[in-house]
Amino acid sequence: MYSEKVLEHFNNPKNMGEMEDADAVGIVGNPVCGDLMHIYIKVKKNKIEDISFQTFGCAAAIATSSMITELAKGKKIEDAMNITRKDVADALDGLPPIKMHCSNLAAEGLHEAIRIYKSHQK
Repeated sequence: MYSEKVLEHFNNPKNMGEMEDADAVGIVGNPVCGDLMHIYIKVKKNKIEDISFQTFGCAAAIATSSMITELAKGKKIEDAMNITRKDVADALDGLPPIKMHCSNLAAEGLHEAIRIYKSHQK
């Protein structure tokens, strides 16, 4: 059902944990399935210098959270804002159709953190 990459990111998630000194936190959830994600970002010189996550949910939710951190780390804010749910799913070698909402949540969490960060910069 899951690709090897999904299982790898579920069993050995990257960048997992709360970030105490985050510049912004994107919090998103899906009340239907119960998944909840916190995406923490630290920004320096308009780039995501550090990123981490806390996710409460299924294997796909944890794997997509892990993958979004890998895709966004080191990217300029504008480039990270362009990461889509398809990018996340593709980087994991696909997700079952019933789990695609998880990749959507991961991308939304990142985008929400960036929006919050930008709103504090004005």
